[in-house]
Amino acid sequence: MVGGQIRYSIPEEMKKGSLIGNVAQDLGLDLKRLRSGRARIVTGENIQYTELKTDKGILVVNERIDREQLCGDVTPCSFSLEIILENPMELHRVTIEILDINDHAPIFPNKDRPIRFEISESAVVGVQFPLQSAEDLDVGQNTLQNYILTPNDDFILKQHANPDGSKYVEMVLQKPLDREERPRLSLKLIAVDGGTPQRSGTVNIEITVLDANDNAPVFNQSVYKASVMENTVKGTNIMTVNATDADSGSNGHIIYSFSKMKGSVANIFTINESTGAIYVSGQIDYEKDKKYEVRVEARDEGGLTGTSKVIFEVSDVNDNEPVINIMTFSSPVSEDAPPGTTIAIINVKDADSERNGQITCSIHSNLPFKIQSSLTNYYNLVSDQHFDREKRAEYNITITATDSGSPPLSSSTTLRLRISDVNDNPPLFHKSSFSAYVTENNSPGMSIFTMSARDADSNQNARISYLLEETQISGSPVSTYVSINSETGIIHAVRSFDYEQVKQLQVVVKAQDGGSPPLSSNVTVKIMIQDQNDNAPQVLYPVQTGGSLVAEMVPRSADVGYLVTKVVAVDVDSGQNAWLSYKLQKATDRALFEVGLQNGEIRTIRQVTDKDAVKQRLTVVVEDNGQPSRSATVNVNVAVADSFPEVLSEFTDFTHDKEYNDNLTFYLVLALAVVSFLFITCLVVIISVKIYRWRQSRILYHSNLPVIPYYPPRYSDTLGTGTLQHVYNYEVCRTTDSRKSDCKFGTVGSQNVLIMDPSSTGTMQRIQSEKSILDEPDSPVEVS
Repeated sequence: MVGGQIRYSIPEEMKKGSLIGNVAQDLGLDLKRLRSGRARIVTGENIQYTELKTDKGILVVNERIDREQLCGDVTPCSFSLEIILENPMELHRVTIEILDINDHAPIFPNKDRPIRFEISESAVVGVQFPLQSAEDLDVGQNTLQNYILTPNDDFILKQHANPDGSKYVEMVLQKPLDREERPRLSLKLIAVDGGTPQRSGTVNIEITVLDANDNAPVFNQSVYKASVMENTVKGTNIMTVNATDADSGSNGHIIYSFSKMKGSVANIFTINESTGAIYVSGQIDYEKDKKYEVRVEARDEGGLTGTSKVIFEVSDVNDNEPVINIMTFSSPVSEDAPPGTTIAIINVKDADSERNGQITCSIHSNLPFKIQSSLTNYYNLVSDQHFDREKRAEYNITITATDSGSPPLSSSTTLRLRISDVNDNPPLFHKSSFSAYVTENNSPGMSIFTMSARDADSNQNARISYLLEETQISGSPVSTYVSINSETGIIHAVRSFDYEQVKQLQVVVKAQDGGSPPLSSNVTVKIMIQDQNDNAPQVLYPVQTGGSLVAEMVPRSADVGYLVTKVVAVDVDSGQNAWLSYKLQKATDRALFEVGLQNGEIRTIRQVTDKDAVKQRLTVVVEDNGQPSRSATVNVNVAVADSFPEVLSEFTDFTHDKEYNDNLTFYLVLALAVVSFLFITCLVVIISVKIYRWRQSRILYHSNLPVIPYYPPRYSDTLGTGTLQHVYNYEVCRTTDSRKSDCKFGTVGSQNVLIMDPSSTGTMQRIQSEKSILDEPDSPVEVS
């Protein structure tokens, strides 16, 4: 951070633009580095004496430099400046010493007014008359070197040196004066310096010779010393000087005064002419002058004087607060900046001295920064930890500078540092998985669920886009089922869902921010398809076809509760939409049968009697529990009989009558064509059929086999009545009236349903295999 230090010496009063030095060469800096680092000069002076030419790398004079104005009588005279470069930061110190030139001549304070003396003729040889000293603002060899008195016979000069190197002179009487011979004397005092060319200043001395007063006032101390605090209140008595005069009368009356007042001292101190008390009359500032020296003169009324030196030592008071200057400040700072990054360069000055000017610079301890000292009065504010913008995006850094005075004084300034964002946080969902519900048969494009993720970063790094990860659902891409809006995160249905086909979708949603490189996170969304009551119950049993009638047989001896059959139905919906209830809608005799509400079992509710009709037709409604409900109806034919012949007679008539009515025209035409043939063969056929039926009825009456109703596979009568331990099939063929039929007693099989098919001329056929009602489009089941 800190570079080199260089020193130049130049004479004062150089013209503006004069070369001071080549700082680029002396510091080893490249001209490109000066321009890219935005090199600039920082100085504590109010006047910008110098200028840096970055294109040439040289330091030139910007304002005329007056050494006497800049430093007064302090030697050597110099001032310092700092050259600051950025990216990276560098700090170089340049000290410039100002050499004095002889540009000031010695000047007497009151050169336009002569120095007047009134000297008694009785003045003894060797008496000293202090003369007014000249001032020369130059220093060294160029300052005041000598005094010269114009040649005369009465006085000679005697030169003295003060401890600070300045000179003062006294005029010494070398022979007695004679007022009668020469009442007035006129002399010239010349002050010359040691410069080249030599400069000088003159003042006239007018001497009036008085009558005898041969004793001069004498101070009791040749040097007085006093200590005075700065900022002492005006009017404060500092000390009192004392001089005595051996003369009496008016010649012994002493008047005190300051004989040499340099600079602004005349405005700071006053002396009482009568008492010699010295008071403060102006502002005492330690930072301007640390010591004051004055000469006190005691003069009697006879014109004799005595002198003494008074030295005032000024004590410093802690009356100046530290002054904080921000040289450079970098804001914002990236949150990934490493510890040790320089945030600002600070200059702190205190005009007080010693402990009052010793400065401690600090910041609050809970901030991730620290203060490091670099050059004198310069501090670096550097980072001490890694930043995290998501935890804290801005810091108010209060820098406090405190001196070591008593009581200490302090000042502070606040820097507002902003932290710029880095894409270091991925988008996050508030849960690890989500569940959404959608009812089947939805409209494509319907909104299903809204995803929401948060990103702790800011601006573009926090802009979130939502995507669907490519997955398969039942062998199809997930995009064929749902889509997602990349900006809002709303999941839309692409198609209409069918609960009976797909009950659940599991998709993976990806949230990706807009940083570089982008960060992302995934979450699983389970979309549950909710069932609608969109399927009516389907009757599995009894199975019916368009051309066959299924009849359930009930013996006339059946008791109350006899299980006739069971209506079996299913509903492909789920939940309460699949809860089925069974109701008897129509019946030939409602007082004979009832249907179980939950199980669909058809049972007798009273004893069967001989009066009950053989042919019973029941219409059962199967209804689900959906809203609105759906239903299906099934017709159940029940034969109340103890034997097959009775059943066949009733159901054959029913079937033939129905078919006859449906085909009346056909039979009428056919009858006309074959009437002759039927008449011839009628007698033969009737006789044969009667004999055959008589034989079959004998077999049936003596077999004692009950009629077994059909039950669905793996179904049994829970009451234990109306069933056999084994299942038999019967194929019966008979001839009723003019029709013929065959009767066969078959083997054990899996079906016991009696089927009447008019198209097969009344032949009872055995069902060979079980078929689902869904496979028979001609089923007479009614769906509502």
